[in-house]
Amino acid sequence: MQTLLLDAADVEENVRMVELITAVEGAFRAYAHGNVQMPAKSYIDLPQYNGDFRSMPAYIDAEEWDGAGIKWVNVHTDNPTDHDLPTVMGTMIYSDPETAFPLAIMDGTTLTRLRTGAAAAVATNHLAREDAASLGLVGAGIQSYTQLDAIAEVRDIQRVVVADKRSEAIDAFTAEYGEQFDVREGSIEDAAHCDIVSTTTPVREPIVESVGEQTHVNAIGADAEGKHELADEILLDAKLVIDDHEQCTHSGEINVPWASGALTDDDIHGELPDVVAGKADGRTADDGVTIFDSTGLAIQDVAAAHVVYERANADGNGTPFGLVGTEK
Repeated sequence: MQTLLLDAADVEENVRMVELITAVEGAFRAYAHGNVQMPAKSYIDLPQYNGDFRSMPAYIDAEEWDGAGIKWVNVHTDNPTDHDLPTVMGTMIYSDPETAFPLAIMDGTTLTRLRTGAAAAVATNHLAREDAASLGLVGAGIQSYTQLDAIAEVRDIQRVVVADKRSEAIDAFTAEYGEQFDVREGSIEDAAHCDIVSTTTPVREPIVESVGEQTHVNAIGADAEGKHELADEILLDAKLVIDDHEQCTHSGEINVPWASGALTDDDIHGELPDVVAGKADGRTADDGVTIFDSTGLAIQDVAAAHVVYERANADGNGTPFGLVGTEK
């Protein structure tokens, strides 16, 4: 038996966004029903290198499949300028739970980007208005592309407003999507007053000061302690849904107001897994602003790895190699 090696291109080739959204939603549902094991994300801090490592293991017993895996990912801020390497790199090991055989080793960076978009789509499907047709993007980096790709699968997006201080990033985004959508450059305020807005910036001081009266917000950018994109007033006035209490209070969009005591458990409507499973309400007719605080869960990585591996294995993609020797 051989292990599949799947690089970034292989991961991209073997993902269908609709399948990925379905798998991530199934992972959330399994989580709500207690059918996952997901130890807390662990960190190795390396201040001497201005970076850190993070390990994210999980097991999912979903309705039609089960799988296990671990993602080993870093954030090294100086990499692009000092070493000509990405700031974030990830490696995913996807294993057969019955035998522990490593079915695949795959690029975790691309996998993370794709599953993050899929999670936002799941949240959008449960929390945004059914007739939502405009999407605002605060930040025009690579994650903004995946946000649009995924959210357009669950809502009929017609108009896209992109806000970024880098004109070249907006130009690249417009070149990619300008023929498919009505793409416009706008201010942060313009983007934040769309029907749906996804924020994907690494800022530590809020840059979104107001949103539309019924806007759904996917708060994606905060992934470490101290990061904060949305004004506290927006968080406090909205129906606030998080992906995981421990992660969000430590490093999600709510971590700063949580640490200061400005935001408490009473201000959190619930976790997305419970919304998906029907244990907590999604959008109701009385709702105004809704927010999804996304930190990214290991179960999303396992669900995404499952989708990639199954298609790659069926289609003969990737590079098989003998990682595990046979014991006599």
